[in-house]
Amino acid sequence: MKKAEQFVERHALIKPNTTVLVGVSGGPDSIALLHFLAVRRKLWQIKVIALTINHQLRADAANDVAYVKRMCEALKIKCVATKIDVDTYQQQHRLSTQVAARTLRYRFFREQMEVFKANYLALGHHGDDQLETMLMSMARSTSTKALSGIPWQRPFVQGVIIRPFLTLSKTDINNYCEKHQLEPVFDPSNEDPSYTRNYFRQTIVPLMQEQNRNLSTTLQRLSESLQYDEQYLAKQAQIVWENIIKKVKQNERITFKRQDFLRQPKALQRRIYHLILNYLYTKLPSVLTYTHEDNFYALLMSESSHVRINFPQQLLIEKSYDQIYVYFKSSIPEKIFEQKQLNVPGKVVLPDGSILKAELTTGIHPTNSHSHIFQGTKQDLPLYVRTRQPGDRMTWAGLQGRKKVKDIFIDEKIPHEQRDPWPLVVTSHNEVVWLVGLKKGQLLKKASKEQLNIHLTYIENRL
Repeated sequence: MKKAEQFVERHALIKPNTTVLVGVSGGPDSIALLHFLAVRRKLWQIKVIALTINHQLRADAANDVAYVKRMCEALKIKCVATKIDVDTYQQQHRLSTQVAARTLRYRFFREQMEVFKANYLALGHHGDDQLETMLMSMARSTSTKALSGIPWQRPFVQGVIIRPFLTLSKTDINNYCEKHQLEPVFDPSNEDPSYTRNYFRQTIVPLMQEQNRNLSTTLQRLSESLQYDEQYLAKQAQIVWENIIKKVKQNERITFKRQDFLRQPKALQRRIYHLILNYLYTKLPSVLTYTHEDNFYALLMSESSHVRINFPQQLLIEKSYDQIYVYFKSSIPEKIFEQKQLNVPGKVVLPDGSILKAELTTGIHPTNSHSHIFQGTKQDLPLYVRTRQPGDRMTWAGLQGRKKVKDIFIDEKIPHEQRDPWPLVVTSHNEVVWLVGLKKGQLLKKASKEQLNIHLTYIENRL
């Protein structure tokens, strides 16, 4: 077991004065792992606790649990055992047996991590498991993250899942069990070729091992290299994400400039694309494929000023000039809302929860895109807030005549979906004085003794 000790040391998998839970099925891998950790608990200054589960999928499954309990008694290790009803859960949620069993198994692991405030959950995956996983990924995945195989550690609850045996072969583990007179149980389902993993184990792996007897060691080294590369690239992608992505509405809308995205290295572009999907989707739809990714890139490269594509669950990706918008259809505001009267002083609440306020002012206030002061008279009141209408025009300081609101939207490259619901503030005579947040207008009037300085403020709802 020198290789496993070196693996633990190289990756700093286990720190002293910690609690390690061990998932133990009774098979060779988990029994060897339990024994391996138990005999080193004093040396490594760790507390070891075994977790074992009766999946109730075989008539003799209870015997496996009983064997694990006897093993724990011999090693003087605390053992926590439970039963899970895989069949019922599988039928209720329409899952495969393996997926249902894994879901319930990890639910139990999470509960025990919290109960014992454990630092680690150790699992018995070994080098042959890694080999099978990577070959299966090569057959059905285009993701380098998937191709990198089983991670030697990953966050789990408040701690970490660790796999100290990834550097060992199945033969190494069987030899260890024989050397220490361990008598693990064997699950006959591991020989059933109807399971994809078993098929690879029985047919594909032996053929490849004829070419390289140390294939599991070779692929484990490859896996480690790929995982280190992936960790670095993921970190760089996260940095770029924070710099170029604007979150317009929490978990519903994001936007970014097309050129900001395209100037990134290809390796980061793909990862940022996946960050976008993971941010917006609560759970990634199973129907998402590489075709969607191809469509995404086709949209980015399109020469058209306005393009939109559909993703699963009504996620829309829209290109408007050089701006990209990604949002759920349900987050699109009402196209036209009923005209609302805006008293001075007073306020109105817009359909998206944003607020428009109006007040009289005598002083000079600094203004920004969310604030506007214009001069009017009592005859211009009350003000109204509405969406655009055909023929709407406005004017501002320095402009000769009036300009169509439609042309302002085009000049400012506002996406089509945002134009109809955009709020305008108009006078009682229907003159546009503010295209909110976009263009500040003035009234074409001569000075008057009744002149009023009206201060408008827009408070955006960012939730």
